[in-house]
Amino acid sequence: MTFAIRDERPGTDELLTLYDAVGWTVYTQDPADLARAIAGSHTVLTARDDDDRMLGLVRTVSDGVTIVYVQDLLVVPEAHRSGVGGALLDAVLERYAGVRQTVLLTDAEPGQRAFYESRGFVEVHDVAPQPLRSFVVLR
Repeated sequence: MTFAIRDERPGTDELLTLYDAVGWTVYTQDPADLARAIAGSHTVLTARDDDDRMLGLVRTVSDGVTIVYVQDLLVVPEAHRSGVGGALLDAVLERYAGVRQTVLLTDAEPGQRAFYESRGFVEVHDVAPQPLRSFVVLR
């Protein structure tokens, strides 16, 4: 599968198609909120195939200096395990190479730990020499 990474902010219809394809329906319940979230992101990168179809997206929230949050990393199911997600995440890691902390919060689906560890991430409780704590409030 060939694809290109682009720095772009897709339109709402494409976003809804992508987020629906991966089952992230909390995001698609209010299209205007999704559009505002994308507009307010520090970086949005997409992966597109040769037919210009969006295969995936990664977006960040950041101050650009000390911290970057990888907020969303999505790949359409038919492009899983094709290198799209890795390429998107690698592009973010390269872009923010000088930033002290890169953080992400994800669910515990099988295979995710290995994927993120392959890109240099460490689960917060495994950080050495001192373990860290992570806290979240979900609404």
